[in-house]
Amino acid sequence: MWGCSSTNQMGDAKALKPQPASLVLATPLQVSYQSELALARLGQMLTELELTSEQRAELFYERAVVFDRVGLRSLARLDFNRALREKPSFAEAYNFIGVYLVQQQNYDEAYEAFDSALELAPDYDFAYFNRGIALYYGNRPELAAADIKRVYEVQPEDPYRVIWLYLAEQKINAAAAMSRMRERLNQHDDGAWNWDLVRLYLGEINASQLMANVVKGVKDNKELAERLCETYFYLGKFELGKGNRKEAISYFKLALSNNVYDFIEHRYALLELELMARKPLPPGAQSNEPAKSSASS
Repeated sequence: MWGCSSTNQMGDAKALKPQPASLVLATPLQVSYQSELALARLGQMLTELELTSEQRAELFYERAVVFDRVGLRSLARLDFNRALREKPSFAEAYNFIGVYLVQQQNYDEAYEAFDSALELAPDYDFAYFNRGIALYYGNRPELAAADIKRVYEVQPEDPYRVIWLYLAEQKINAAAAMSRMRERLNQHDDGAWNWDLVRLYLGEINASQLMANVVKGVKDNKELAERLCETYFYLGKFELGKGNRKEAISYFKLALSNNVYDFIEHRYALLELELMARKPLPPGAQSNEPAKSSASS
């Protein structure tokens, strides 16, 4: 689920510097010529060629992945379901369907989809990871932590898995989760820029320092947009954990603004905004969100 969107927008990322408010922006990714051509080619193959059920399933799946990459999720889900009708043993299609169900907050159906994927492919790490995230949002932190820990142990040098494992464990025991995250940083930090996200949660750096490091080594606008999508999402989760709803909302919207549709951070930034919109503040709490007006978008 960590595929990268293509873009024909190229910018001089090295010239970008953090703004006074620690804000870094990229040109939002656009649908590439390659993606448009792939959609046309796959559609032509599906309508004009004589195909077996296996071949049709593979083509429907491939087209669904491209639809997903360019943000056409309803069309993607339709094709994933078509792939499953042609090939009921398509584990990867069940995994995608599960992710869409989580975004719609249909958690029980999402668990069933991920369970189906794992019955068909017991070592499918992405299905475990996505089921763990579903369990996290479904308020089953013990089960979420178990799934995400399994995936973390496969690749402990991945800071995103470290953060998601912390988020699940934090719901069980915040102090213990923080201690284990520090141990994981000390054991597996390889100097990659995204370990700064872990340092942010540990209090070793602040948001301004994080944003100053995001642009280092960036080669083009596409890479910058992907980094910002990730960074702003985890900043949003960080601020939300401190009770700063206004800041969290801003960061989640910034994560969405990069149009990196197939990153989990883009998918769940939108879910986070929907959850906050539906969740009332505790009695007596003061909201730091700006009042909405009829002109608000």
